[in-house]
Amino acid sequence: MAEGLDLLIVKPGNQKRLYQGFSSSLSGLEPPLWAGLIAGFIRENRFSVQIIDAEAEDLSIDAVVSGIIKQNPILVAFIISGTNPSASTPSMPGASLIINTLKRDAPGIKVLLAGLHPSALPQQSMREERVDFVCEGEGFYTILELLKEIKSKGGRYNIKGLWYRKNGKIISNDRAPLIENLDMLPFAAWDLLPMDKYRAHNWHCFGRINQRQPYGVIYTSLGCPFKCKFCCINAIFGKHGIRYRSPQRVVEEIDYLVKNYAVKNIKILDEMFALDEKHVLGICGLLIERGYDLNMWAYARVDTVNENMLKKMKQAGINWLGVGIESANEDVRHGVSKGRFNKDKIRESVDMIHRAGIYIAANYIFGLPHDDLTTMQETLDLAKEINCEYSNFYAAMAYPGSRLYEEALEKQMSLPEDWLGYAQFSAQTLPLATECLSSAQILRFRDKAFEDYHSSPKYLKMIEDKFGLEAVEHINQMLKHKIERKYS
Repeated sequence: MAEGLDLLIVKPGNQKRLYQGFSSSLSGLEPPLWAGLIAGFIRENRFSVQIIDAEAEDLSIDAVVSGIIKQNPILVAFIISGTNPSASTPSMPGASLIINTLKRDAPGIKVLLAGLHPSALPQQSMREERVDFVCEGEGFYTILELLKEIKSKGGRYNIKGLWYRKNGKIISNDRAPLIENLDMLPFAAWDLLPMDKYRAHNWHCFGRINQRQPYGVIYTSLGCPFKCKFCCINAIFGKHGIRYRSPQRVVEEIDYLVKNYAVKNIKILDEMFALDEKHVLGICGLLIERGYDLNMWAYARVDTVNENMLKKMKQAGINWLGVGIESANEDVRHGVSKGRFNKDKIRESVDMIHRAGIYIAANYIFGLPHDDLTTMQETLDLAKEINCEYSNFYAAMAYPGSRLYEEALEKQMSLPEDWLGYAQFSAQTLPLATECLSSAQILRFRDKAFEDYHSSPKYLKMIEDKFGLEAVEHINQMLKHKIERKYS
């Protein structure tokens, strides 16, 4: 067969197993930004590239493999990266199924694994998966140099960030350097993605629940300076820290999304957007000048927002903030290195955000190492008290790349047998047990807390007052979807 495409990037699909009944319409469906970023970078360096988003296109394994073989690339890269700590590792089963079928039907096509999960477990990924290469790190330089080497037929893989096999032995190289000036990166290759398929989270569009499309996502920074033990997001970067794009470059890409795809709903993917006030105000100021009718959301911490920042965010179209509260109990939070704030600070920040006219998607975690039934109830009680417009209740997971994962291995604690067990909404979900709580207890508490919170009269009355009866009905329909659990 004649040589075809240089690089084909695949975003594997696994929605139905990851989200069960929520996958059809309730869950968000996000553009795979890392796939788009790498595609844009490789294309700018004069290699041909395409993307298959199996998740968005709802493609079967056979359809994905058929599409790969038809394009006959010299390299297929499976990008296993989500847009939060919980979204990478659970994508591995979907990727494995496609890779195994591809290697059966077209063993000569070279396969690379890249993204957050392979960066956290590069050697294990090489050992367990039928791949030729694993990329540890961001991937820009590594994938570019690998393509050059494959095309030159040199067979020398002394490429930074690359793991490979030689004579049956797994070989690793030093990490590749990070891109320090993010403005040198081209825009994501939006034209290679099925932009008509993506949709915002349901809560993101309370008030216009039937207008969740078009939907775009964007980074304004990469990395995070904080060291929360439950987070694995920095595994792909190899260290803690944050790098920023310039406000001008960020808004140029938002301009592109608005003008070319009529995007109104946008998620700012930064692990911590509301951090550097100058950066935030720079972006917001440029957006305010443009007068777009945007509906954006971003992540914030309880201890990083202020009134001036919030005022400008709201004027720019940032209508929601995802706020990491995690636990109401200070000892529980301190045990995972999450902030030094107390309940009064939480209440104060929530009130300040609400006064600015911004809604809150509050994030809580049940089953952190120092949790017991009393502290988890304390967290639920606080959630009900502050009554945010939406609450994400997570079960604590020892995600590969996190300090909790390292500690679980050190203590020989039980971890999921399958990568799908790390998904929050799968049948196989298996949270990390604590000294006081079993995995099943944590999962039962989490599922009941979600239902209790979102069905409470106080909450539903607030939703009706702010968003109308259509949003209330949507929430009631959401609550009818019961999650099948193997371990609860």
